Amino acid sequence: MTVLPLPPYASNTYRVCVIGAGKVGSTLAQRLVERNVADVVLLDVVPGLPQAIALDLLQARGLEGHDRRLIGTNDYADTADCDLIVITAGKPRQPGMSREDLLPINARIVAVAARQAIARSPAALVMLVTNPLDAMVYVAWQATQLAPQRVFGMAGVLDSARLQAFIAHELQVAIADVSTFVLGSHGDLMLPLPRYCTVRGVPLAEFLDTASLDRLTERTRHAGAELVHLYQRGGAYFAPASSACAMVAAIAQNQSRLLPAAAYLDGEYGLHDIFIGVPCRLGRAGIEQIVTLQLTDTEREALHHSAAIVQANVQQALSGLVE
Repeated sequence: MTVLPLPPYASNTYRVCVIGAGKVGSTLAQRLVERNVADVVLLDVVPGLPQAIALDLLQARGLEGHDRRLIGTNDYADTADCDLIVITAGKPRQPGMSREDLLPINARIVAVAARQAIARSPAALVMLVTNPLDAMVYVAWQATQLAPQRVFGMAGVLDSARLQAFIAHELQVAIADVSTFVLGSHGDLMLPLPRYCTVRGVPLAEFLDTASLDRLTERTRHAGAELVHLYQRGGAYFAPASSACAMVAAIAQNQSRLLPAAAYLDGEYGLHDIFIGVPCRLGRAGIEQIVTLQLTDTEREALHHSAAIVQANVQQALSGLVE
């Protein structure tokens, strides 16, 4: 049976290219079309996989009540003229692996994907989801040579959402009333900031003692590893896809939302030439503003320690590309 081609994209339709049709990429594609955020081009190197996912989601459009277009392809030519490129492609973590164990292979995957995609969509923004996240954003930036505000990574939204979920469950309160913030690298050295966390505007310290706060923040640091252990084959994908979708929506709809993202720092927080998680305003231009929080000496020291690990990962990733 021949599948009829869909009509051309409207010129005013926001178009997102998702590179990688694994669990994160395919779930993100589903979120974007079913929440009416954007049209999607889903690309993967595996023949038939992105085409199958796109056709499957196409057949659900009537039931989900949207008219968004989603095509699957193995050809970068089909990604031309996208507004935003989201790279999820890469080797996932297995039990016993750290995110840093993925550096050599994922750096090569990200560099190739970023160059190929931006060549077809030179005006696009680039968002990274591939781990180890902060280093991969730097690799993509170097590969594309874009202005730094056009390249960023999804991590802080996910880490903050995990902490939000743990706090709401602990307190048995509505999750919509819980507001959280996590800075730093996406990994064990992330920096949850309990003093910036509230329940309906009330500081979290009014509800939880120090030991409970420490327990929840520590679980947040290791939330990804907990899921890798439970899944046994691969890692989280529902929450990462939802987090990426929230960032795409902020950009596509020009919401100028204040969200944590792995952004390029050139002096902010005393850090230079690094992508790391900080609060940013996100809109159509990408990173529109980096918000500098007043950190305590202990928090600042922890952020700089996290940054030192990120910079070491970046050097390892870049050296692997020139071997």
